[in-house]
Amino acid sequence: MLKLKLHWQILIALVLAILIGLFLTDYAYLFTWMGDLFLRALRMIIIPLILTSIISGVTNIGDAHNLGRLGLKTISYYVSTSLLAIVTGLVFVNLIHPGIGADIGLKKAVPELAASSKDLWQIILRMVPTNIFDALVSADMLAIIFFSILIGYFITRTGSDTKELFTKFFNAGFEVMMKLTHFVIRFTPLGVLGIVVGVVAEQRENLVEVLGTLGMYFLTVIIGLIVHATITLPMILRFIGRSNPWKHFQALTTPLITAFSTRSSSATLPLTIDAVENNSGVSNKISSFVLPLGATINMDGTALYECVAAMFIAQAYGIDLSFLQQMIIVFTALLASIGAAGIPMAGLVMISVVLTAVGLPLEGVGLILAVDPFLDMCRTTVNVWSDSCGAAIIAKSEGEVLKI
Repeated sequence: MLKLKLHWQILIALVLAILIGLFLTDYAYLFTWMGDLFLRALRMIIIPLILTSIISGVTNIGDAHNLGRLGLKTISYYVSTSLLAIVTGLVFVNLIHPGIGADIGLKKAVPELAASSKDLWQIILRMVPTNIFDALVSADMLAIIFFSILIGYFITRTGSDTKELFTKFFNAGFEVMMKLTHFVIRFTPLGVLGIVVGVVAEQRENLVEVLGTLGMYFLTVIIGLIVHATITLPMILRFIGRSNPWKHFQALTTPLITAFSTRSSSATLPLTIDAVENNSGVSNKISSFVLPLGATINMDGTALYECVAAMFIAQAYGIDLSFLQQMIIVFTALLASIGAAGIPMAGLVMISVVLTAVGLPLEGVGLILAVDPFLDMCRTTVNVWSDSCGAAIIAKSEGEVLKI
């Protein structure tokens, strides 16, 4: 039998899943268990992978100067691309005006909204955990990353024997986790089949809704995401990272399709690390630091989506936002996309934070829920694409020779 490459297997599984979800809805349950099992396997390895990869990466980076330089480059890239994404969304939502004439009666109840809406500062404050074991159990990524960076840094500050012992221990742990990751990756096509069948079957009735009342809103978000993913990021990768965007895209095919299917940057992280290192040629020192951080705080697609959603809700309610209010949306969307990572219903929390910042009605979230699953697939793919571009650009800036 002809052996297809993994990304082709995933593409075939994706097409089959869409067809089954649309035309064999009653039989979707026969496939969804595979998606559930695959997601459980990915979530099983996320925490130990992040812990070992970041600690290993920081210890291999070396002294505080190198860590500070790499950290500054990483944060600068993530903040810059997120801002560019938000501004892109703001431009298109002001050009297209998708909320003008939208049917406010087409609104779904969101009973969890009040409980989900939290103060932005409290969300960011979670970065410093009061109990690291609670953070590990609840998969609080910001707290885990912060703790891992501290542990890695202070390992480099210990005596030579202790430093060597712990460096070898965490390097070995990371190597074991990557072996386990490669095993899980083999089942990606089956996992994608199960996940997408369930999503398509569940959301099939909303397709008419997408094409009708929410069509312009859906189109605005998609156009913004496409422009950011196919123009902005490739230009940055080409002219700042001095790399070939098309070759890098080909190297990232598997994690990008998986991100589209799972709708989770964190769940896709093991595959992203594997592809960036083995296909694009980024060193473990860079990827193990940049990518876990990016999966948590770098959400270009999500930040763009939050901005467009807030403006759409304002237009639907007939509220004319001033330039200052639109700038508040830009910066609040940026902060919310960083701070709300790792929280259940994170998208709901983020949009509620943005709406509160400019005094828009929180009930407006109900307007956009019908198309959220479809847009979530697209924005997660852009998030992962941006993370991978960041890893390549930072690796190049550190003098590494890549395969792209």
